Amino acid sequence: MSAPAVAVPALRVPAAGDTPLAEIPALVLPALGETLLMVGIVMAVVVLVGVPLGVLLHNLAPGGLVERPALHQTLGWVVSVGRSLPFLILMAALVPVTRFVTGTNIGIAAAVVPMSLAGIAFFARIVENSLRSVPPSLVRVATASGASPVQIVTTVQLSEALPSIIGGLTINTIAMIEYSAIAGTIGAGGIGYVAVTYGYQRFDHAVMLATIVVLVTLVALVQLLGDGLARAATPHARRSRRRGAPARTTAEVAA
Repeated sequence: MSAPAVAVPALRVPAAGDTPLAEIPALVLPALGETLLMVGIVMAVVVLVGVPLGVLLHNLAPGGLVERPALHQTLGWVVSVGRSLPFLILMAALVPVTRFVTGTNIGIAAAVVPMSLAGIAFFARIVENSLRSVPPSLVRVATASGASPVQIVTTVQLSEALPSIIGGLTINTIAMIEYSAIAGTIGAGGIGYVAVTYGYQRFDHAVMLATIVVLVTLVALVQLLGDGLARAATPHARRSRRRGAPARTTAEVAA
């Protein structure tokens, strides 16, 4: 005797645009605040650790202020490992570390750990490459004047490389915004979580479009701010401000 048939309710696939347009700001704006908080914490850690690490990488290398080739190679290898792993793999590999540090593997706190490690490795290389662009003659003059290594680093190397470092910081910040969207897949919150949960899993095209617009606008604003700060930090612009004269453009200087 066959078993009686059991009616299985049909699964409903949400229609595109299930979320009314009037409700999208209430959904997206809090997520934007979470993304800004996540990226802000990460970038504070990245700057605090990445700048000294980049300075060490540059000055421990042959030709640096304190040559230590063996230590430079070891430190460079560690940084390269952090840079070489795709963020999604790094995030998964660091789950035990993240749980040990934060007590959880979901939420903003859990996302900050892998994002910070990835950002530090990336930014340290940016700082190292920026310091390489500083003319060695400036370092030799400062050394001949009796300046200490700390004074040379702060008043010569970092000062001259500041526009390039700011440009790299802008690129790094944009990368962290992208990483925060990836971190949304582990429930870290933010724009990425809304895009995955509503836009992808629920086929809500209106929410997906809104998250895309917000992310593109956010990246454009960060790039605009970074470009302005980099221009203002050029040595010529700083000298012009000290003299009280407006900074001239490159075309005006050439003319």
